[in-house]
Amino acid sequence: MSKTCIGLDVLGGDHAPQTILEGALLTVDPSTESPLPPERIVLFGDEAAIESSLNNLGGNPGFIISHAPEAIGMEEKPAQALRAKRKSSISLGTKAVRVGETGAFVSMGNTGAVVGASTLMLGTLPGVRRPGIAVTQHLVGRPVTVLDMGANTAPKPEDLLAYGVMGDILQRDCMGVDSPRVGLLNIGEEESKGTELLQLAYPLLKGSGLNFLGNVEGGDIFRDHVDVILTDGFTGNVVLKLMEGMASFMMKRLVDELKKQGVPIDPALLGGLARSIDSSEYGGALLLGVDGVVIIGHGSSDSRAVKNALQLAAKGLDTHVNQDIVSGLQTAGAITPE
Repeated sequence: MSKTCIGLDVLGGDHAPQTILEGALLTVDPSTESPLPPERIVLFGDEAAIESSLNNLGGNPGFIISHAPEAIGMEEKPAQALRAKRKSSISLGTKAVRVGETGAFVSMGNTGAVVGASTLMLGTLPGVRRPGIAVTQHLVGRPVTVLDMGANTAPKPEDLLAYGVMGDILQRDCMGVDSPRVGLLNIGEEESKGTELLQLAYPLLKGSGLNFLGNVEGGDIFRDHVDVILTDGFTGNVVLKLMEGMASFMMKRLVDELKKQGVPIDPALLGGLARSIDSSEYGGALLLGVDGVVIIGHGSSDSRAVKNALQLAAKGLDTHVNQDIVSGLQTAGAITPE
């Protein structure tokens, strides 16, 4: 194993281990766009069960298997579970990043446990006080990143500055966007709007050297106005769940209404729309700010989501996103509060 390898939590998620392994196999399939070599993927879970499942799926194409006999359930309390289950797939997968056996870790399991293990075991990058979850979706024909999506519900102004820098680097390195436009989620565009947190963060972002456009409102997520939207973890998580719920609701209503009107439904016609709002298409969210590449996926992820999450992890490693984040934070003058 090496720092180019990507650990995969086989025991995390609602459909583990079957769907997780199917996603890993899809990632290395030669017919997949940008397939990964199987030797880059390290599977963390029960070794015997993994080998048996892979045999049923056609055999092991070359994955490395690292035995992790314990699983942390989706409903378990993260801190308690991490203390009690030192040999869980999340604990051992994160530890592998810390000791340099892998460079990245992907999990569709308990989000709180992944955030807790990553923060405690890996630590944060210089200039980062608390990590943030960054979700990137292609809603307007180009990638839009929103962070934080749930890791830090009570940030300080300095945290939002760090998120701005990290979101900027993510867009540049992993999404290929030059000079990403950064906005601060607020209830109005005026600089004086919003909570004390937002009012204090505004001048920090304005003087950071980022392409900061100022305050933006919720509707700007769906307009080609900004590439990075900054918010606290509580608001971001509400926004994410609302977006996903509304997308599913509107798609169902659209299909139902077309059927009611007797309009023939061509799956190819709606395919592009469905993919643009499908969480499987972005696969997972980068936990930005920890000293390693960590991807957190939906518990309900299907095999495509697992594949996309693994490819995102590879892109983060191969573009050296964390090294660029450290350089960006130095340029922006971000410092870790005492």
